[in-house]
Amino acid sequence: MRYILTAFRGYRILSHSSLKGLEFVPSISSQWSLFRRSYTTSVKGDQSVKNPRFKVTVVGSGNWGTTTAKIIAENTRLNPTLFQQQVNMWVFEEQIHGKRLTEIINTEHENIKYLPGVKLPSNIIAVADIVQAVKDSNILVFNLPHQFLPGVCAQLKGHIHPQARAISCLKGLEVTPDGCTLLCDSIAHGLNIPCGALSGANLAPEVAREKYSETTIAYKLPNDHFPGDVDRQTWKTLFHRPYFHVRVVSDVAGVSLGGALKNIVALAAGFVEGKGWGENAKAAIMRRGLIEMIRFGQLFYKDCDMATFTHESAGVADLITTCAGGRNVRVGAEMARSGRSAEAVEKELLNGQSAQGVLVTKEVYELLENKGLLNEFPLFEVTYQITFNGYPIDKLPSLFDRFD
Repeated sequence: MRYILTAFRGYRILSHSSLKGLEFVPSISSQWSLFRRSYTTSVKGDQSVKNPRFKVTVVGSGNWGTTTAKIIAENTRLNPTLFQQQVNMWVFEEQIHGKRLTEIINTEHENIKYLPGVKLPSNIIAVADIVQAVKDSNILVFNLPHQFLPGVCAQLKGHIHPQARAISCLKGLEVTPDGCTLLCDSIAHGLNIPCGALSGANLAPEVAREKYSETTIAYKLPNDHFPGDVDRQTWKTLFHRPYFHVRVVSDVAGVSLGGALKNIVALAAGFVEGKGWGENAKAAIMRRGLIEMIRFGQLFYKDCDMATFTHESAGVADLITTCAGGRNVRVGAEMARSGRSAEAVEKELLNGQSAQGVLVTKEVYELLENKGLLNEFPLFEVTYQITFNGYPIDKLPSLFDRFD
């Protein structure tokens, strides 16, 4: 007997010429056991397994890039009729203890530099040549530091599948005094492919170790969408795990902005932490920051949905997690404690790297100033003044008087 099991919200649907039904199955382990038996005995000869619709490549191999590759590789194994088993992961080649990083990942199944201590599925294949990594892949997942994105897109142009679809896991914006561009839009325009966004309260080490978290995927069907093309359910099937809950929405701008603007708020939360003002003060900063994040979205992206910021992991949940710790809070706190500049603190704490909050604070300030909108963003403005002009942090609470 041949049948296929599909799990959806605790139900299984059994399809067979003589059997159709819907049965509630609360146990994940029993669903997996049944799937494994059915696959072993029944689906091996299925042409849909031999010719699955989608091949996936993850572009990037840092801790978050490797973590998303792990999630995806687990799901391609579970859905062999939909995805090719092998998941390519583009790796910037490095020498680690005299061995190539790609070799280590492919033989030891561990990214010992960026995600040590986490075993990876054996169907992840590390590839150093970026063009070879994406060859024939019609799903691309971008997950790399955003400063490298223009160069990567330049290398990929003309070398990707003509019907490729993409998701950006990058958190940031391209901001100039005249406007801003979402990173997923940069990918879409640079490669002429549709691109959505994934963002949420997702600390990579926790997700990699399968501690429960949520994320938000935003994707709009393109004008050239066709039957069998990637859709919202495809993305959910690719990313959803028992420990990684996925919600799919259509608000690409809201999901992208949440992941970028939260870093300004986190820098301000660091000021409060460094001053020792306590959790009440930090909560006040987060509340005001959320208001300004929403307002920014409404002003610059007319289709931005306020509910994305208040209901989704990409909004308020990511804001809370980021303000609880991380490099932006560390930099802000040390600035408050020591009175040193952001540049000096970054050099000491981050080995010359930059906290995203410092850069985006400057860029967003210049945009708002150029547009004559600073009065609507007092927290964003005062964070800039503290970071770059030495404005006294002790005067930070007075900004709330502007709303009495």
